[in-house]
Amino acid sequence: MAKIFEIDKLDFQMRESPLAEYTWHTSPELAQIVQSRFFKFDVRSLDPGKYSFPYHFHRNGEELFVILSGKALLRTPNEYIEVKEGTVVFFESGPSGAHQLYNHTDRPCVYFDLRSNNEVDICEYPDSGKINILPYREIYHAGSQVDYALGEENVSAKWPQEILERFK
Repeated sequence: MAKIFEIDKLDFQMRESPLAEYTWHTSPELAQIVQSRFFKFDVRSLDPGKYSFPYHFHRNGEELFVILSGKALLRTPNEYIEVKEGTVVFFESGPSGAHQLYNHTDRPCVYFDLRSNNEVDICEYPDSGKINILPYREIYHAGSQVDYALGEENVSAKWPQEILERFK
């Protein structure tokens, strides 16, 4: 059965961040309302002078913006461009899909945000060197990256000797 949402009838809620620059209004996650298996989506309203999120990209997800009204500046790895009503922007996974919106106008920028619904995604923030494991919101600094084998040496010493003896 088709689910129909009218933008002017959505109940936008303020979504505050610890940093005031990243405050926006969002609809309830519409994908949860319809119980979508493959998508996450909502409608967001970015107030004047605000940024959408910190500059980021996804390792295991794709994203699509449709600008419904207003304008914003879009930051990508290669350029800063103005997007406006009717603009559709696709962000592929990986560093080339990095993005961030900034509302440089005096009116809200309302946009539809569609994301792939993968069980686990890795979101990376190039400006701060952070890595976010989603949906768990476990955030780490990329500077702590280590070699795969670190701490895995001498594996037999980590197994109880009685277990190893029992199965000889």
